[in-house]
Amino acid sequence: MEEKRYTIDEMIGPKPPMWAVVVGIVGLLAIAVATLMPILNVLIAYGAAGLWWKCLYAGGAVLFLVAKLFSPYKGSHPRIKRLSRIETWSALFFCTAAFFLFYNGNVCRDSWAFTIAGGFLLAFTTIAIPRVVNKELKKNAGK
Repeated sequence: MEEKRYTIDEMIGPKPPMWAVVVGIVGLLAIAVATLMPILNVLIAYGAAGLWWKCLYAGGAVLFLVAKLFSPYKGSHPRIKRLSRIETWSALFFCTAAFFLFYNGNVCRDSWAFTIAGGFLLAFTTIAIPRVVNKELKKNAGK
């Protein structure tokens, strides 16, 4: 039985809307900045003044989730489709981390765990999707 061959257009699918790309990038940058702030002790105080970095993180997580939900993968390659779903799960992990930032008060263990898990999934899919595309293109060029 012959394996299905995919073209680059079938693998990648149509481009997501530009607004979704920009919103996703802004969301990830907000998550990164808000994650670094308590690590570097940047303008964090106890009480209401220490709340704004948590709001920045939560806003970034929601922006990234909105970008992922409004720009789904529309290609036909099954492995890339699964990897895109994993990317959406990373956005859900970031939102769960934002929930735990507010739920636990001053304890950030759970939120950091979900942030690391979401970041790991995002890094994995960022590496894996181009590798799958390149592997498929090399397989197509061989025959």
